[in-house]
This record gives sequence, C-alpha cells and structure tokens, in this order.
Amino acid sequence: MSSINKVVVLGMGVLGSQIAFQSAFKGKEVTSYDISDEAVAAGRERFEVLAKRYAADLPGVGDPQAALTAITATSDLAEAVRGADLVIEAVPEKIEIKQETYRKLAEVADPGTIFATNSSTLLPSDIAPATGRADKFLALHFANEIWLRNTAEVMPGPDTDPAYLTELAEFAEEIGMVPIVLTKEKAGYVLNSLLVPFLDAAGELWAGGYADVETIDKTWRLATGAPVGPFQIYDVVGLTTAYNIASTNPDPGHQAFAAKIKADFIDQGKLGIATGEGFYKYG
Repeated sequence: MSSINKVVVLGMGVLGSQIAFQSAFKGKEVTSYDISDEAVAAGRERFEVLAKRYAADLPGVGDPQAALTAITATSDLAEAVRGADLVIEAVPEKIEIKQETYRKLAEVADPGTIFATNSSTLLPSDIAPATGRADKFLALHFANEIWLRNTAEVMPGPDTDPAYLTELAEFAEEIGMVPIVLTKEKAGYVLNSLLVPFLDAAGELWAGGYADVETIDKTWRLATGAPVGPFQIYDVVGLTTAYNIASTNPDPGHQAFAAKIKADFIDQGKLGIATGEGFYKYG
C-alpha cells in the first residue's frame, strides 16, 4: 500500500480532469488546479460529463456523484498543493510551459511531496532540473478514457529514487490502474512508442492528400480487425494534443499535418470527442 492519500492534479483539461476524477472515484483526497477561474469552471463542466460517463460505462461500480462532489478545484497553486502527498502535472505538452509550471510548483510545495508528469512525449530528464527535487520526480502516464483503458505507465528519470517508482506503482493500483513499470526513461514510454508512429503514418497519408480520413480508418479496421482507426483515436486523444506534438517536430510531413489540423479543425473549435466533433461528429 502506498502512503499517498492527498493528490493534486495540475491542469483540468481532458486528461487532467480524468486523472482527478478517477483518483476521487477510488477514494483519494483530490484537488484540481488550473491557471484561471475560467479554466477551473471549464474543468468543473468536464467533471459533470465524467460523472455521467462513469455511471453509463461502469453501472453499479462506485459512486460517481460522490466523486464529483469530493473534488476541490482552485486557481490558487499554493493553496492547491499545501500538504499534498503527490502532485500529478497534466498541463499542455510544451516544454516551456511544463518547466515554468514546475519552477512555480517547487516554490510552494512541501519538501516531501512527490512530483509526477503525465507528459506523453517529454522525458523526465527534460523537466527534472526545474523541479528542484529530481529524486522525487518521475513520469506517470495515463491513456485517455482511463476508467476504461486503465494503464498507468510509471517511468523514472536518471535521478529518481527507486523507492518512488514502487510508491507510484502502488498508487496506480489503488486508483484502479494496471501499472506498466519501465526501468529507465524512454520517449513515448511503451504505449506511445507503439502508437505514435502509427498515428504519424495516418496523418501523413491524410495531410499529403493520398487518402481521406474515412478511407484510412476503414482500411485499418478491415485489414487488421481493429475496432477503431487512427483518426478515431485522434478524436479520443484530442486534436489539440495531436497538434502540439506534431508542431514541435521539424519534419515537413509533421508540419503539414499540424498546419492542416489547425486550419481545418482547431480553428473551428472542433477538438475531438470532448467538443462533440473532430474528424467525426459525436452525440
């Protein structure tokens, strides 16, 4: 059993809200933080949606309404992290934003608080110097829709104390996850090392005009027996995340995909399942 009870999640976006809700659903004391009152209000709306999803997807399991009412939400960072056992960072996938977040966090968090990043693509060693506690810093990566796809990849940085790797794996089990423990840092962990090249290939086919979205997805589903195609996965992941990752890659194919996804979808407010429309329409 871990010693982690009070959990703080930084960022109330798609995945941050899920991590907070799942932790509360499994009985942890949870505080959610975001940078403004407006962002907090949007996060509360996500919690309302999640409560309905949990009730529909997990009938008779736990009490989603109790989890909903148990989460504290605030835009005051110092207030959020006071007395925290664990802070899980789920802010946008930009190295500058993450580093600045950790510099601020290090100033107000208790010395014993463990820090974990949910970054999909960045290494702990990229961020660790900004944390002020590299020995208590590691990665804890969740797949989207974590109440259904319940993996939690636990990955150390070069300076992580191995005791915290064990602690985070135990915590992951306590909130209903299956811990996937890596022995050293690897960009993309296990899941994204497999998934990202697949999604990149689909994005290149679409942005390059070789085939449309429906054709690419249909081909993958029919030929492999997979339940969903790559663009259905993009809608689950969220198109903002897809854009952020692609836009940082200087490869022309990635840049073309980033530009097209921004112009055709993000600028139109079509961000995937979370907004009811992305490559496909929902609801």
